[in-house]
Amino acid sequence: MAVRSMTGFARTEVESAAGSFVWELRAVNGKGLDVRFRLPQGMEHLEPELRRVLAATISRGNLQASLQWRRETGGPSLVVNEAMLQNVLAMSGKLVAEGHAAPPTADGLLSIKGLIDIAEEAPGDGAAEARDAAVLAGFKDALARLEDVRREEGAALAGVLSGRLAEISGLVERAEADPARSVEAIRRRLSEQVSTLMAASEDLDPARLHQEAAILAAKADIREEIDRLAAHLSAASALLAAGGVIGRRLDFLSQEFHRESNTICSKSNAASLTAIGLELKVVVDQFREQVQNIE
Repeated sequence: MAVRSMTGFARTEVESAAGSFVWELRAVNGKGLDVRFRLPQGMEHLEPELRRVLAATISRGNLQASLQWRRETGGPSLVVNEAMLQNVLAMSGKLVAEGHAAPPTADGLLSIKGLIDIAEEAPGDGAAEARDAAVLAGFKDALARLEDVRREEGAALAGVLSGRLAEISGLVERAEADPARSVEAIRRRLSEQVSTLMAASEDLDPARLHQEAAILAAKADIREEIDRLAAHLSAASALLAAGGVIGRRLDFLSQEFHRESNTICSKSNAASLTAIGLELKVVVDQFREQVQNIE
C-alpha cells in the first residue's frame, strides 16, 4: 500500500439532464476524520451516503466537500406570499399616515424574511433518482482524484522521511563509535576526577571514590538508548515500506526518538557526545514535523 498525505485538492464536473454539478474537495491535516459538506438546498438527503463512501476511502484528515449545481432548464422561481404582503402594506400605510414611518420601498419589502420564497421545480418521474446518481458519481470521481493527489504527495513525503531516518541512523552510529565511550577514555576521565578530588582533600577514601565513579560511569552509559533507537529505526522503516494508514504509529515512534535523544544528551559526559545528541534532536524534530502530514 502507498503512503498517503492528508492534504490535497480535487475538482470534478458532471453534466446531466438536471444540469451541471461541480464538486470541490479540500483536505488538510487532522488528528481524526472531520468531514463537512456544503450541499445545495434539497440535496441534504444525500449526505449519509456521501459520508459512507468517503469513510471507506479516507480515515484521517479535515475535509471540506462543496457541491455547486447549475441548472440548465426549469430553474427555481420566486413566489410572493400575497397575504403577508397585504398585511405589511396595510401596517406600513397606517404608520405612514400617523407620521411614524416613511413609505415602504421595493428593496425594503424584498428584505422582509418570508415575503418571497424560492419554489423549486418538482423533478419528473425518475428524474430525482438520475440526478442523485449523477451527484454521487461525480463525488466518487472527485474522491478518486483527491486520493491520487494524496498518494503522490505521500510518496514524496515517504522519500523525505526515509532521508531523515538515514540521518538518524548515521548519528546513532556516530554516537556508538564516539571515542568518548571507549573503556580507555572512561577510565582516564575517572582517574583524573579521582586524582583531582584526592588532591583537594586527604580525608577522602580512594577506594570509595573509585566505587562512586564507577557507579556514575555505569549510569552515564548510553548502550540502552542506542539499542532502542536502532529498534525504532527498524520499525519506522518497516512502516514506510508497508504504507497504508501509518501516521499515528509513525508519530508514536517520533516521540520515542525524541525521548532517547534527550536521554543521550542528559547522560553525556563528553562534549563530542553532547554535540551528536543535539544534532540528533534537530533531525528527530524535522522527522516528526513531516510525520504530521501522513494519514
